[in-house]
Amino acid sequence: MILTVTANAAIDKRYVAENFSVGSVNRVKSCAATAGGKGLNVSRAAKIAGEAVTATGFLGGHSGSFIEEYIQSEGIESEFVWCSGESRSCINIWDEANKTQTEFLEPGFSINGQDMDRLEERFNHLVGGCSIVTISGSIPTGGSGDLYRRLMESARRCGKRVILDTSGKLLEECITYQPFMIKPNMDEIQMLTGREIVSREDLLQAASGLHRRGIRVVVISRGAEGAVISSEEGAFEARVPRIEAVNTVGCGDSMTAGFAAGFSRGLAVAECIRLASAISAASAMRMETGYFLKQDMEALLPRIEVHQIA
Repeated sequence: MILTVTANAAIDKRYVAENFSVGSVNRVKSCAATAGGKGLNVSRAAKIAGEAVTATGFLGGHSGSFIEEYIQSEGIESEFVWCSGESRSCINIWDEANKTQTEFLEPGFSINGQDMDRLEERFNHLVGGCSIVTISGSIPTGGSGDLYRRLMESARRCGKRVILDTSGKLLEECITYQPFMIKPNMDEIQMLTGREIVSREDLLQAASGLHRRGIRVVVISRGAEGAVISSEEGAFEARVPRIEAVNTVGCGDSMTAGFAAGFSRGLAVAECIRLASAISAASAMRMETGYFLKQDMEALLPRIEVHQIA
């Protein structure tokens, strides 16, 4: 079982507009609402890939009830902690004419120390039965990176690996707690290492520096250009075939799900990056965030090029 943590879950609302205009009344062509937040995108993709998934984190209010019912309908086990307040909504507007996306992200409710204690208690109850943990996204107002530290230490005591996917100052703080794997983008790895990345050699040196800080797997996602992964088994580059991308929102989360599934199955690093890249690319082919067709993933798998580079 994969255990996912989504501290700041959301209802993801996607609006499709024919020609989005700022400062005007816009009528949408279609709209859809799904359970979201980075960790729930991971949960959905891992479930489609065939994994058993339990999701935990914080929920609140009517929006929280919608999120829980939605993921349960997808076959994801819900073990969320309920808080006062209302779970947030995040809005994505797709402009068909200009092929652009605009996002509005609500901050969500506030939590306190007691809420963090309750999540830690729930996590401690669940972590022993999982194969791997993913911790994704932001922490609600009132919380701190100390929450992620406590969860990672609990996982470490149980001998469980943690994949951490967050950003900014929270990522910078949390790498000191030595997660098993992180997945920074190019800007983030430059922030973490304090060095400019202009070549693949720079990238590998930066990843090596993070290994020395106790992080065993570093994945640098480069969008359509694929990904580079540095690990104890060596460094690898994955390239994906050209696809007709429909919605790239959540593709990074789908990649995280692929790594979680691969490591859960005991695959070698090179095969994990192949699986993760195929799931991420398949997700980009669908309008729904964090969703893909298994047949698309299976068709892409043999077309993912993985080369050892160090």
